[in-house]
Amino acid sequence: MSGSWHGGAAAVVTLGFDVDAETPILARGGRYAAHASTMSHQAYGPDVGLPRILDLLDEMEVPATFFVPGWVAEHRPGLAASIVERGHEVAHHSYAHRPPTSMTPAEERADFVRALEVFAGQGIEIVGYRAALWEASWLTAELVAEHGLRYDSSLMGDDRPYRVGTAAGEIMELPVHWSLDDWEQYAFLPEPHVGSVIESPRKVLELWRAELDGMRRYRCLFNLCVHPFLSGRPGRALALREFIEYARGCGDVAFARCRDVAEAAFADPEVGVRPHRPPQVDPAVHPH
Repeated sequence: MSGSWHGGAAAVVTLGFDVDAETPILARGGRYAAHASTMSHQAYGPDVGLPRILDLLDEMEVPATFFVPGWVAEHRPGLAASIVERGHEVAHHSYAHRPPTSMTPAEERADFVRALEVFAGQGIEIVGYRAALWEASWLTAELVAEHGLRYDSSLMGDDRPYRVGTAAGEIMELPVHWSLDDWEQYAFLPEPHVGSVIESPRKVLELWRAELDGMRRYRCLFNLCVHPFLSGRPGRALALREFIEYARGCGDVAFARCRDVAEAAFADPEVGVRPHRPPQVDPAVHPH
């Protein structure tokens, strides 16, 4: 990708897998640990979906980035290392999967650091971060820079990489969007309520192909976010395979790990800085 972040490709695909396991449910309340069915639904991700996805990526010969909460890495020793051994990237996805917008600054910092300590203890190099539920606070980017990470993947200010300046230095943003998240397509649980749709994988494949076609036209970053407990299921895994086959068949699409796109973007002088600050709010117009 020398010279430009996209290396001449019409679009760059980053396959991102959020290996959340039980954490999104436990973040809603520790009482859900007593729900055996719900916990088994979440454990399906690392126990069944993840190995299936890793095998699929090996077969298709494409790299990916796995965003892993520190709690998951800690409670499943060897999981993060097994991903890196397959040539993929492991990135920071909080410790407890609590969104930064639900925490105080001190709580967010403690959660951020605790996950880093888990990965450091396992010898896993971390250069990128994704906020739980993509709910970054205005402190989040600064924490990423302060701890020497290179990129964040939580914001939605563009459909190409962009630089974010913070008091602790500059980071690269690899933006996301709800249309490229399988949670909005497949997530269903009666309790706690995390979603109420179970779409056909055919519809999801059509959506993602249409988005990729548009991004090829405008030379964008197709930053896909999928979850092993959702897209690791058989019919959905086949749809993911078909999407990869379609993208490869286009002939002008590149696949890369998030960390490699971030480094290419840092080397590209045309990747600019976008403002990163909260809007000024008049309480008389927008009451708290």
